[in-house]
Amino acid sequence: MALSMEKAIESLYEAKKYQTLRDILSSQNEADIASFFSGVKEEALPVLFRLLPKDLAADTFALMEPEDRELLIHGFSDSELKEVIDELYVDDAVDIVDEMPANVVKRILKNADPEKRQMINEILKYPEDSAGSLMTVEYISLRPKMTVSDAIKRIRRKVHETETIYTCYVTDDNRRLLGYISVRTLLLAGEKEKIEDLMDTPVCVNTLDDKEDVAKKMNKYDFVAMPVVDDEMRLVGIVTFDDAIDVLQEETTEDIEIMAAMAPAEESYFKTSDLKHARNRIVWLLVLMLSATLTGSILAYYESAFESVPILVSFIPMLMGTGGNCGSQSSTMIIRGMSVDEIQLKDFFKVVWMEFRISLILSFSLAIVNGLRILVFYRDVTLAVVISLSIIGTVIMAELIGCMLPMIAKKCRLDPAVMAAPIITTVVDALCIVLYFNIALKFFNI
Repeated sequence: MALSMEKAIESLYEAKKYQTLRDILSSQNEADIASFFSGVKEEALPVLFRLLPKDLAADTFALMEPEDRELLIHGFSDSELKEVIDELYVDDAVDIVDEMPANVVKRILKNADPEKRQMINEILKYPEDSAGSLMTVEYISLRPKMTVSDAIKRIRRKVHETETIYTCYVTDDNRRLLGYISVRTLLLAGEKEKIEDLMDTPVCVNTLDDKEDVAKKMNKYDFVAMPVVDDEMRLVGIVTFDDAIDVLQEETTEDIEIMAAMAPAEESYFKTSDLKHARNRIVWLLVLMLSATLTGSILAYYESAFESVPILVSFIPMLMGTGGNCGSQSSTMIIRGMSVDEIQLKDFFKVVWMEFRISLILSFSLAIVNGLRILVFYRDVTLAVVISLSIIGTVIMAELIGCMLPMIAKKCRLDPAVMAAPIITTVVDALCIVLYFNIALKFFNI
């Protein structure tokens, strides 16, 4: 919603021109309205929400921030709350119930119709990160012996009861999933053709499968909806693409926060308090600060080398920075590859060999540039050789550590992101110093 539009709505609200407000809001997209509602005054929110048509109100409610929804629910009468809940799709209702305090949840379930309440409670029984917790039970099922004409009639009858009609699922009398068929296929087929002759082989997930794996599978097969079955292949629901996108966004945000040495935040940046932001960051900062003392201890051990060749100290930041950057680049590529299933654990040695080849190209290129620079500025062949060999060793070591640690973490059932930049940089820094001074000791006969 454009900024000028927001100002116009605020002006109309202040002037109490509610009919004009209703006309304007009714022409807007529900996502834009939800975004606008997050910034309005508390006293204006219930008034503006009540101006929305019933269908648009439910769609907007599903997209609003949790605290805004809670504010509205407290202001709703029981009949208003029932009207909104009844219009929501089951998966959206589950998400709302999952975010609300216990007293609000009790009121929501009390005002939901019995059938919807049963469906909500059924989905809430599944583990939080499972496909079952993500799915909606509102879908269109067809029978294999149906004709195309019968199938289209059924879709027309059920169109207002389901979240998506683009894909229909073929089941037997016991709800076992037999296949799926798109509406496009139905529209292009003859009216007398049988569904069993047109349907495709089903691709599905189990109710207990991890929701991130479900989202990746939907991306792999380019599905707008993924059927969810139980252990007996009975169709119990579907996961729609909008929920899959939310999962991928959540997982990506979590990985970025972990890679930056932060505990994942449950709320958005501005909704999280200063104290909570600090708490999410302090633990990792303490760990990394204390682990850096290892590097300090190593430097102290080689103090005699500093005294003999003071110029060696000036190259430590460059070597440590280069090693940390190389390790971070390598780990980022590997974590990204694993997140999109491009890299599997079985590819471990293939990845290591590829990163080794890459590290040879990078290390020799960097070593040549630095060697020439040192010869020009310092005119010291021995120093140029020491720094060049140190760079080669550091880059190769960093690239290999950067690619191996995330895969080892995955093998140990840990999040690969925890092995990203901060930890890898700390490990590489320590090993880089050891390598550097051992090479210097040999060449300068210290």
